[in-house]
Amino acid sequence: QVQLVESGGGLVQAGGSLRLSCAASGTTSSINFRAWFRQCPGKQRDLVASITSGSNTAYADAVKGRFTISIDSAKNTVDLQMNSLKPEDTAVYYCYVVHLGRPYWGQGTQVTVSS
Repeated sequence: QVQLVESGGGLVQAGGSLRLSCAASGTTSSINFRAWFRQCPGKQRDLVASITSGSNTAYADAVKGRFTISIDSAKNTVDLQMNSLKPEDTAVYYCYVVHLGRPYWGQGTQVTVSS
């Protein structure tokens, strides 16, 4: 079992920055895929960024060049640095990992970008 707890969401003005962090606890040694998704009301949950255990990263076109996903092995977190935020980045952001082939989701953290 893996438990995920996100932090770092909040309200920020357009052009600002936020850093989301997702702490994993439990049996985490075999996590081989980590990602951040986001969901706006009434819309599907979309992949924002992902990172493998080999540190290969991928980003949605909408966030390329603005967001950076990384792993902090010492803290056992997966972080999402979000720069140059836009109002359209407003969403609930969810942490996602795959452990031994099973997916796990965090509870979500709200990010609101005001214009």
